[in-house]
Amino acid sequence: MPSSNSVRSRARERNSVLSRPEFISLNQPLRGGGGGGGGAGCPSESRGSARRPGQIKHQTSQPSEEPTDSGSKDRREPIKMPEEDCMLLNPSFKGIAKNSLLAIDICLSKRMGVCAYTSSSWGGCRSMVALLAFTGHGITWIIGTIVCLTRSNTLAGQEVLVNLLLALILDVMTVAGVQRLVKRRGPWEMMPGFMDCVAMDIYSFPAAHASRAAMVSKFLLSHLVLAVPLRILLVLWALLVGMSRVLLGKHHLTDMVCGFALGMLHFSLMESVWLSSSTCQTLISISTLSWSPFF
Repeated sequence: MPSSNSVRSRARERNSVLSRPEFISLNQPLRGGGGGGGGAGCPSESRGSARRPGQIKHQTSQPSEEPTDSGSKDRREPIKMPEEDCMLLNPSFKGIAKNSLLAIDICLSKRMGVCAYTSSSWGGCRSMVALLAFTGHGITWIIGTIVCLTRSNTLAGQEVLVNLLLALILDVMTVAGVQRLVKRRGPWEMMPGFMDCVAMDIYSFPAAHASRAAMVSKFLLSHLVLAVPLRILLVLWALLVGMSRVLLGKHHLTDMVCGFALGMLHFSLMESVWLSSSTCQTLISISTLSWSPFF
C-alpha cells in the first residue's frame, strides 16, 4: 500500500496551479542551453523559459489570427444608413420647428383629402368638388378671356381683358416654373390629369388653382363695378377653389396658402406694369392682323 506521504504529494500535485493546462509551459525545460541540470537550477532561466513559449505562441498565432480579425472587422462594420433615415442627435431649433410644421402639414392635408378617391369618406361629392376646381383652371380662364376679348366692343373692356390675359399667362408660367424647381408631390401621390399636364400643373407646390383664383378675384374686384353680394361671392369662390384642391388630395395646406400669396403678388406686379389702352390696341392689331377696336 502506498504511504500516506505519497498520497498527499500526489494530491498536492493535482491541486497545484502549475499542473493546469495554461501553466504547463512553466514546467518545460529550456530548449537549447548548456547542461540540463544547470538550466533547471537557475530561476532566471526558468522565468525566461516561462516567457519564451508564450512569446513564441503569440508570434505563431499572429498570422493565423489576421484573416479572422479582418473577417470580424467586416462583420462588425456598421451598415451605413441613408442620410434621410439618420436621426440628428443635436438638431437645431430651426430644424425641429421646420420638421414639426411639415409633419403637421402632411397630417392635416391627408385628413382633409376626403374626396381623394371615390372610396373616401366624401367620395360621393368628388365630382362636384372636381367641377368647382375646374372653374379655377388656367386653360379655362385663358380661353374664356380670349372669347370675351373677341366679343368686346369697348376700349375700356378690351384694356381690362388684355391685361387680365397677360396676368393669366404670367400666373401659369410662374407657377409652372416654381413647381419645376421645388418638385413637391401631393399628399396622396396622384398622377396629374390631362388638363393639368396641358396647364403644366404637375407638382404640388404652389397650388396653381389657388394662385389663379386669388389673382382673378382681386383683379375683378379692382376693375369691375360689382354689387356687394357679388363681391362676397367672388371672394368665397376663390377660397373654395383653393380648398377644393386640398379636398381632392392634390395639394397640401401650405401649397394652398402659398398659392394665394403668389396670386396676390401676380396682381400687384400686373398693376405696376399695367398696359394702357393704346398699347392694348396695338397688341390686338398685331395678334389679329385685321383687328378693329369696334366691330
